[in-house]
Amino acid sequence: MKNKIKTIAFASALFAAVVNFQSCSLEEDNPGGFTMDAMATTEESYQTLVNQCHFAMQRYFYGTDNWMTLTEGNTDLWTYQANKSNSWTQWFWFYANAAPNTTYINNWWNGTYDGLGACNLAISLAHKVPFKTEAARNAKIAEARFLRAIYYFNAVEQFGAVTVLTEPATSVNFHPERTEPLKVYEDVIIPDLQYAVEWLAVGDHSTTSTPTKKAALGFLAKACLQTVAYDAGKKYAADALKYAKMLMDDAEAGGATYKAYMYPTYKEVFAEANNYENKEALWKHRWFAGTTGHGSSNGNYRLNRNNEYFNCNVFKFGAITDTQNYRLTYEGDPSGMFMPTQHLLNLYVQPNGTLDPRFRESFATEWKANINYTWDKGTVQKYDKESAVEGKTIASGQLAIKFIMPQDADYKTEAADKWSKSYLVVDYKDLYSDATKKIKMTYSYQHPNGGYTDDGKAENLFAYFYPSLTKHRSSNFYVANASQKRNGNLNATFMMRMSEVYLIAAEADIYVNNGTSAMAYINKVRERAGAIKLSVTPTVRTVLDERARELCGEYCRFYDLKRTGMFKDASYLGETHPDLASFFKPEYALRPISTTFTSTLEGGGTYYQNPGY
Repeated sequence: MKNKIKTIAFASALFAAVVNFQSCSLEEDNPGGFTMDAMATTEESYQTLVNQCHFAMQRYFYGTDNWMTLTEGNTDLWTYQANKSNSWTQWFWFYANAAPNTTYINNWWNGTYDGLGACNLAISLAHKVPFKTEAARNAKIAEARFLRAIYYFNAVEQFGAVTVLTEPATSVNFHPERTEPLKVYEDVIIPDLQYAVEWLAVGDHSTTSTPTKKAALGFLAKACLQTVAYDAGKKYAADALKYAKMLMDDAEAGGATYKAYMYPTYKEVFAEANNYENKEALWKHRWFAGTTGHGSSNGNYRLNRNNEYFNCNVFKFGAITDTQNYRLTYEGDPSGMFMPTQHLLNLYVQPNGTLDPRFRESFATEWKANINYTWDKGTVQKYDKESAVEGKTIASGQLAIKFIMPQDADYKTEAADKWSKSYLVVDYKDLYSDATKKIKMTYSYQHPNGGYTDDGKAENLFAYFYPSLTKHRSSNFYVANASQKRNGNLNATFMMRMSEVYLIAAEADIYVNNGTSAMAYINKVRERAGAIKLSVTPTVRTVLDERARELCGEYCRFYDLKRTGMFKDASYLGETHPDLASFFKPEYALRPISTTFTSTLEGGGTYYQNPGY
């Protein structure tokens, strides 16, 4: 896509206004007087309509604009940075007993129907385009139908019943009706993805943004599995297993049919050298930026935002300062929101007491100083160090912060000496409680001094330093404004990976075959990671736990908990994330329908709103 923008306007049946759609491939001018049919006169002009199908997806969804918080927040795996309560509470704690915000989802609600309008228009006009072959025509229709399926998939999982539009709107409807999720799957999502499987190109490992056959097949398996949340008979579970097997068979046979592939080691999946042409990614999107333009209408420093979300704020400790150079490393950004819960960290403890190798490959636990630092008396007291630490130094480039886990081989020695080390040692046991499954918000000083007490009532100042997910870290940036530290992350994000297909197969096999092959599928993923093979009788919870270890931070968890019934009441969250459970209400498994939208409907649109809002 080029960065030159032209605005095209057309009506949506959901909105009491004309909605503007922006294409990233046209000259910036007013197209006044032309009709939409004119966009179908050549393959080149029609491509602009197909580009518009991607626009809302790239602006509001995967990789940008806090979409990660809607797919991973409010789950058993994450809490907010340092477990603090502030304006971000709506993303992590189900509003924390405050009145629910009913407009924070505006971008995704509007973006969904912007995208659907573009898809419907492209599909409706395809027959007028003078394609050289019918296969070429069908491939473009398949691209639009794939994207339409993804918009509806996310809409249903976020909002529940939604208004279904499959043709361009010709009038404004002030009293739209909603269609229940299972019917949306049956009438639109599954058929669209089936069509995409048939007609999309196979592509190759360099294909990005444009969906391919393996993307369609992967999301088809995913969608069929997700229907079990709405269908007691689980009639699409067998299809989920069938489609998953098609990809697994292809991957294990060398990828000749679909280019399906799973890296031999987990480490290779997130190696930055493999990012742009990632073989395991079923569908990925990458950004670009340069002197002639950039690949995001959000701005050239708001490209892939995921690298910002998972870092702990190491700048709370004086040995690491927030500089532009540090921001351009894998480690440096203070705006991380996602703190792992006690439940997530403990999922990496294997039956023999060792850590699943994916923990070290997925989380940073050590950070180096970027200045020469000397411990002063106040900081010694603040972090409960022995008085002898005062005056000790940490040279730039040396270890500054280390988070230690009880399963570490040197844990006992490290924990015993943590108060005398010249670097800051953050002990899991000082931050997480295995007994309560919570984060310890208060702390009892071993060396009370300077107003820091041993009565257990002091604020836990270690709470800012926790294992930080590294899957989305980047050293590939476009520097938009160095003085303001505005850097656009150019790495690709993966919307779905091959390893998830094995876990889809495992869960579907439990529904279809009582799990006769489920453990083999799970262990395929575990063996690749170097984890100990499991030999338990597989249950849905077994798969759910494995999905957390393999897929945390990859747009899955909110949907996983919905599908597996963990949001039907507070019992599961009470077991895994008690802080979140205290704010849970079953109706919060759905987001509110934007009141900015409902206020335009007949009678104020109260009939259209989700329960609890």
